[in-house]
This record gives sequence, structure tokens and C-alpha cells, in this order.
Amino acid sequence: MLASNAMTLGMVVVIVAYAAFIQWVWGWGTIMGLWSHAGWGTIALALLLLVATYLLRTWRIYDYFPQETKRRFATLFRVVQLHNILNIMLPFRSGETSFPLLMRREFGVNLLRGTSALLVMRLFDLHALLAAAGMGWALEEKSLWIWTGWLAFLLLPALGFVARDLAFGLVGRRSSTKLAKVIAELRAGLPVDGNAFLRAWGATLINWFVKIAVLAWVLMLMGEISLPAGFGGALGGELSSVLPVHAPGGVGTYPAGITAGAIGFGASAEEHALSVLGQAAVNLHLLVILSSLIGTALALFVPTRK
Repeated sequence: MLASNAMTLGMVVVIVAYAAFIQWVWGWGTIMGLWSHAGWGTIALALLLLVATYLLRTWRIYDYFPQETKRRFATLFRVVQLHNILNIMLPFRSGETSFPLLMRREFGVNLLRGTSALLVMRLFDLHALLAAAGMGWALEEKSLWIWTGWLAFLLLPALGFVARDLAFGLVGRRSSTKLAKVIAELRAGLPVDGNAFLRAWGATLINWFVKIAVLAWVLMLMGEISLPAGFGGALGGELSSVLPVHAPGGVGTYPAGITAGAIGFGASAEEHALSVLGQAAVNLHLLVILSSLIGTALALFVPTRK
């Protein structure tokens, strides 16, 4: 309890300091003015689409564990949102540990199996993010060779899934009985067959491409940048959030990732343009946090199991 209170206090201090820094550099009036510039209808639609991606993430897990989660989609949505908000607010990716623990508590999923499934989904997520980055690069360069390389990279998970039996077979033959049981639990966290793999992989690609497209769209409107730079900024922010080290809530690191990604994909680094981009990056970060809070608020209406 003491450690939890100390962590909460630390997060509050970081966020208050961040808010004060924004006020000092730009002023909150200037920051919020960009929301009006983008259009409140645009912001509402962006929030709706971002919250919809949380529902798609929940469906991915619902389909991944069909027997355990059957007819309990709402409960699973609460688990996914709690895991998501802990991931956002806790530093050093420590929020990830909540997923297997919550799945065991709510659905009786073995810890090893839950951890294995989480690892697979995170690999899917990272692959989808890098695939989106590659698409942004291909759109900018317009090269047949780059598009060919991007397509080959896009198909890597399918090759990995095909090779899983060979990999587990080789490890299993060289393992003790106890280790073989652990490997069996880890393997149980993989998609059960090709159809399950395709559904999980497809849901991941759709989820991330929608999220990146929405973030790039809003960033283009607020930061007045091109499509490739918008893609780069959205990807930079999201990639910063999957790094082992990030501040609570992504404070500072997420906007920095957006700015670096946008400049890397062609945004101007001239002083005025950089200032506008920085303001847009902060606003985009606020949009992501707001969508997470909306999703968490919706999850609070789900009754807990007694």
C-alpha cells in the first residue's frame, strides 16, 4: 500500500511539473487553441476511432482465449483497459506484468500461458508499428525496391508461425520433463491454428494502422505538416511508448518521439515550424491520454466479479 501511494504521488508530481512546463513554454491557451484549429468535430471523430481500437484489442484477446472469456467480453474489456492505463502511467513497462495476473484472476488463465500470449501480441504490435513506419517511408520514397522489401517484412509473422513447430520440436527434444511442461504452457499461449493466427495478426494490423492513421491525420492538421511527416510523428510517439524506459504517462518522452519522428520524415526544423510542431505533439499526446481515460471510464461501468 505504501509503495502504491508513493508511486501515485510520484506520477502526480511528474504530471503537475509537465503541466507547469507547458504553461511556461507555450501557455495552455495556445495549446488548446490548436484543438479549435483542427475542429472539434475532427477531435470527436478521432477520439471515437481511438476508443474503437480498444474494443478491437479486446476482441483480439477474446478470440485468443475463446473458452476462458466466452460471454464475458465486458469483463475482458475492463481487464484490457486496466492493463492499458497501467502501461501508460507506470514507468519502465512495469504495467505489462498486470496482464497475466489479471487474466489469471478473472479467467483462470495460467501465468505462463498469459505471459506467452502477451509476448506474442507485443511482437505483433511491434511488427505492425514497424510495418506502418515502412509504409510511411515507402510513400515518401516511392521506390519499387522499398515497397518489395516492405511487403517481405509484412509477411515475416506468417513465416515465424509456420516455423513454430520446428522450433518447439527442437527445444522439446533437448529438454527435461519439467522444462518440457513449461515449454508446453508457453506454446499454449500461441495461436492454436492458422485461422486463429490470421485473425490475431489481421486484428493487430487493422488496430495499429487505424490508430496511426488517426494520429497522423490530427498531427497534420495541428502541426501543418505533410502526410509522410504526420506518419513519422505518429509512429515516433507510439514507438517511444514501447521502449523499456519512458516517463509516467509518456510525459515528455511521447511528444519528443512525435517531434523526432516528424522531423525524420521531412518536417521542417526551422524555429517557428518546430514550435508549432512541439505544440501539436503535446496536443496529440493529450488526445491519446484522453482516449485512454474515456476507455477506462467506460470500463468502470463493468461490474466486478464477487
